[in-house]
Amino acid sequence: MKWHFEDFIYGAFDGSVTTFAVVAGAIGASLPIMVVVILGFANLFADGFSMAVGNYQSVKARIEFIQKERKREEWEIDNMEESEKQEIREIYQKKGFTSELLDEIVKVITSRRKVWIDTMMKEELGLIEDERKPLDTASSTMFGFITIGIIPLIPFLFVYLVGITQKSVGSADSVIFTSVAFFLIGIIKGKIVKKPLLRSGLMTLLIGGLAATVAYLMGLLLSNLIT
Repeated sequence: MKWHFEDFIYGAFDGSVTTFAVVAGAIGASLPIMVVVILGFANLFADGFSMAVGNYQSVKARIEFIQKERKREEWEIDNMEESEKQEIREIYQKKGFTSELLDEIVKVITSRRKVWIDTMMKEELGLIEDERKPLDTASSTMFGFITIGIIPLIPFLFVYLVGITQKSVGSADSVIFTSVAFFLIGIIKGKIVKKPLLRSGLMTLLIGGLAATVAYLMGLLLSNLIT
């Protein structure tokens, strides 16, 4: 299995936001710590699995679409050769090539079937074949969702396991741990893309904080409307 960091970041970010929203809503409703932990873990695995399946289907659908378009281009090259050559000529004319150089480019590209098809896919349709495998993207998404998404739950899990009273932990504790989760996501992203770690962590914290605030305010609004 190949790990894809973009899918990991996607899952980690969503896992942190949704887990925080669940925890904040449960605390706002004065639910017992045990219930908060149960709801949090239910969200981690159910929503994480749902996201993974969604990502799997999305990547799979894109791969199938590209394959369909490639087969269409193959048919057109086999059955409409001159028309397809003219399309190659027009593509490179628009790029500024003229005269003998343009003729040479068309000749070289159309003399190699795979290159010809690849060129049509990219230049005409704007499609580049995705080397990612659906199972890899799904696994990366769920791994990120669970490993980072569990962070907002840590204070409640600790309190539940050691048996401390509910008053010793609240939504403020989840805010702190959620902030740590966002900052950690930024650090991981910065490390991979070779960006300043502190800046990447703070930017992700800011964006994640806005997302978490929206989730919290919507939960508070709905709670007030219902009660």
